[in-house]
Amino acid sequence: MKKTFIGLDYGSDSVRALLVDQDGRELATAVHCYRRWSEGLYCRPVGHQFRQHPLDYLEGLEQTIREVLAGQDASCVTGIAVDATCTTMCAVDGDGVPLALKPEFSEEPDAMFVLWKDHTASAEEKRINEVASNWSGGDYRKYSGGGYSCEWFWSKVLYILRRNPAVRTAHRSWVELCDWIPGILSGNCNPATICRSRCAAGHKALWHAEWGGLPPEEFLVAIDPLLAGERSRLYEDTCVVGTPAGTITPEWASRLGLPENVVIAAGSVDCHVGAVGAQVAPGEMIKVIGTSTCDVLVSPDPGRCIPGICGQVDGSVLPGLTGLEAGQSAFGDIYNWFKRFLSYAGDVSFAKLEEDAAAIPVGSCGVVALDWFNGRRTPYANSQLSGVIAGMNLGTSVPMVYRALIESTVMGSKAILEHLKKEGIVINGITAVGGISFKSEFIMQMCADAFNMPIKIARTEQSCALGAAMIAATAAGVFTSVEAAQHAMGSGYCKVYTPDAGKNKQYEALFLQYQTLGNAVEGIQK
Repeated sequence: MKKTFIGLDYGSDSVRALLVDQDGRELATAVHCYRRWSEGLYCRPVGHQFRQHPLDYLEGLEQTIREVLAGQDASCVTGIAVDATCTTMCAVDGDGVPLALKPEFSEEPDAMFVLWKDHTASAEEKRINEVASNWSGGDYRKYSGGGYSCEWFWSKVLYILRRNPAVRTAHRSWVELCDWIPGILSGNCNPATICRSRCAAGHKALWHAEWGGLPPEEFLVAIDPLLAGERSRLYEDTCVVGTPAGTITPEWASRLGLPENVVIAAGSVDCHVGAVGAQVAPGEMIKVIGTSTCDVLVSPDPGRCIPGICGQVDGSVLPGLTGLEAGQSAFGDIYNWFKRFLSYAGDVSFAKLEEDAAAIPVGSCGVVALDWFNGRRTPYANSQLSGVIAGMNLGTSVPMVYRALIESTVMGSKAILEHLKKEGIVINGITAVGGISFKSEFIMQMCADAFNMPIKIARTEQSCALGAAMIAATAAGVFTSVEAAQHAMGSGYCKVYTPDAGKNKQYEALFLQYQTLGNAVEGIQK
C-alpha cells in the first residue's frame, strides 16, 4: 500500500487539506471557510485591521482532515505539513496558548492572529525603518531588500505592545500561524522549543545567521523601549522545510482518526510552499497569483544583497539554496474591491466585466491605474502609497476602468520582473499558480504579452497544499530531499500562454505610462 501525506494550506479566507500519495496522485481535498472571518468579525477594513480568531484555524484543521480521510485508508497517512499566510502572528502565554483562547481575551482582536494584510502598524513600520537606516552597527534590513514593512513581524509586535496594555502584560511570546499549527499537532507549543520556520523568520522578522539570529536587543530597544526583553522570549534557531517537528499526539490522532506515528513537519510560508508544489528550481520564477501576488525564486547564494525585494534567505524555500521573494500587496483584491464598489448599484458579473474589458484594444481608452490599493510591496516596500485611477473623462465606461485596473496589476508584476532582471537575477521561465491562473485566460495572456515571456500554468490547482504534502513526505523520510519529493510528486503543467510580439510593443508603451504616473504619484504621496 502506498504511503499518503496531508498538506494543510492556511489561506486568507479558508484552510484547505489535500491527501496525496507518494506518486503525487491527489486522492481527496476539503476546504473550510473561516466562520468568524466570513462574518467580518474582528476586522475594520477602513482602518486596515484584519484579525482572525484561532478557533477558526482549529475548527478548520479538524473538519478538513476528517473530510479528506472519509473513504480513505487512514493507516497509510505517514506525514502532515502545514503552510500559512505570513506574517500572521499572535501573542501567546508561557505555554504557547494564543491569548484569544483565554476567556478574558476571547473577544479582543489584539489577542488574535494579526493577518498578513493587516496594515495597522504603519507608524511602527516608519519607526523601524528610521532607526535601521541610521543604525551605526549596520543595516539589519539588508537581507530584506533594504526596507521593512508594516505587514511584517516586528511592526505588528510593536503595534500591539503600544496599543494594548492588557495584552502587553499577559503575553510571554509571539508565534506565527505556520509554526503554531504544527506545534498543536505535535504537542510542542512551548515558545522556547517550538519549531520556528526559517522562511517566516528570515523574510519577515530580520533573522539572519550573520548577526546570530534576530536583531540584537540594543537595536530593538532603540526602536522602542517596549521591545525590551522581546528577543529573549523568542528564538535563535530556525527550521528549514522538510525538518520533522515531531509526531502527532495521541489526542489529535484520536480526534482526526489518524495513526499515532504520523510525522508532523515544521511549517512554512504559503507562497513559498506553493513554489515547492509548482516545482521551483533555479532560474524558474513561481508567480502565486491570488488576492495578492508572491514571486518566488531559488538560486545559489547571489553573493550580495538585492535591494527592493522582500527578502533573500538561505534555505527559506529549498534547503541549500537562497530563497528570493517579491510580490504585490493587492492583485485579485483590487478586482474584488471594484466589484464591491459597483455592487452599490446592483449585481455585478465578473465574467461580463472581463469580457467587455477584453474587447477594448490595448491603450485605446486613455485610462491608467496604479495597483497600490494596499500599498506597494515590491519594488521597494511602501505601505503608505495608495491606488490611483487617472485619465478618466465623461466618456469613460465601467469596462474601461476595469481594464485599467487589470492592466495596473499586470504592470505592477512587470515592474517586479524588470527590477529583478536589472539586479542580475536569472529568470529563464515563469510558472503561475493560484486561483487567477486558472480562472482568467485574459489576465494570464496579458501577463505573457506584457512580460514577453511564455507563462506555464501548473497542473495542480492545489500548489500550496501539494507543496506541503511534498514537505511532509520529506520530513517522514520517504524521500531524501524536498527536490526528490518534487520530482516524484510533481504534477507538471496544463497550459502555456505564448506572448504576442505585437501586443508586447503596445504594453511596453503602457508600461512607460504606468511608470510615469507612479513616479508622479509617489512624489506627491511622500
